[in-house]
Amino acid sequence: MSRRPESERSDWTDLDLLTREEAHGRLLAEIAETEARLAEPGTSDGAEGELLQSRLRALREAAEDLLDQPKGK
Repeated sequence: MSRRPESERSDWTDLDLLTREEAHGRLLAEIAETEARLAEPGTSDGAEGELLQSRLRALREAAEDLLDQPKGK
């Protein structure tokens, strides 16, 4: 067995990298969960609501960025 030690292995050999489509799908799921939390009574008020709104903006921006990138990059 000629398996390399963990310290010498490349991330590319793990084959656990996401495609843009998979990452986009996961972001959409997170967006839906965050929107659901914001819709809960009392959550949209105060500091928690502000944090969730900020998270939602960041998730949406990340999802848009994935779609805007050329496929060769």
